[in-house]
Amino acid sequence: MEVAVKMAEGFQLIPLAEMRELSGIEVFRRLLDGRFPPAPIAQTLDFSLVEVEEGRVVFAGTPDLRHYNPLGTVHGGYIATLLDSAMACAVHTTLAAGLGYTSVEIKVNFVRPLTEKSGLVRAEGKVISVGRRVATAEGYLIDGDGKLAAHGTTTCLIFPI
Repeated sequence: MEVAVKMAEGFQLIPLAEMRELSGIEVFRRLLDGRFPPAPIAQTLDFSLVEVEEGRVVFAGTPDLRHYNPLGTVHGGYIATLLDSAMACAVHTTLAAGLGYTSVEIKVNFVRPLTEKSGLVRAEGKVISVGRRVATAEGYLIDGDGKLAAHGTTTCLIFPI
C-alpha cells in the first residue's frame, strides 16, 4: 500500500483509504516511527509528535521569530495550534478503524507568553471522555523551563470516514 500522497510544495498526506483500515492508535504509532509523514501543519509550524499512547499525545516544538506576533511574543495561534493538535490527536488514538473526528470547539487559556527564549515547548493532550459521537480532551503547553504557558479543552465530533 502506498504510504503517502504527494501534495503541493512537497507536503504529504496519509491516503484516506489506508486511514480507514487502521485504528487511531495504529495511525499514531506509524506517525511516531516515521512510517507515515507528519501532518502538513506540523511541517509548516515546525513541531513534531514525540509521544503517543492510547488517550494521550505529546507534540514538541521550539518557537522562534517566525512564530511572533507584532508585539514581540509568540502568536497565540501557534500555541492554540499545538494544543488543538495534541488534544484532538489524543481523541484520535482512541478511535476504532473507520472512524474520524473534527474539533468543533476549543478553549485556550494563555498563562504566560512564549518567546524564542522559551526553549522546547511540549503540548500534551489527554482524553477526558469518548462517546459514540462526541469526545472531550484537555491539554497543557509547558515551556522549556517546565512552566505552564497555556492550557485548554476541546470537544470533537466523531464520524465514520
